[in-house]
Amino acid sequence: MATPNYGYEKRQRELAKKKKKEEKLRAKSHRAPGDTQDTQDGPDGQPADGQIQDGSADSRDGASAAPGPAAGSAG
Repeated sequence: MATPNYGYEKRQRELAKKKKKEEKLRAKSHRAPGDTQDTQDGPDGQPADGQIQDGSADSRDGASAAPGPAAGSAG
């Protein structure tokens, strides 16, 4: 049985990484300066349905606690 050529495999992985990096840079350079891929704004610049921009949904975490005595106060 032939022995694996680890040097060849490593070189192929390095070439694949390099190609992927170059493609990523090329795609990044073609985008507009203010344009980001991970935003999901609608055509009018407003957030798409169901998205909260200012994070106000996080502010109600304290209000969602169950009413009643605290867990540490047994009486």
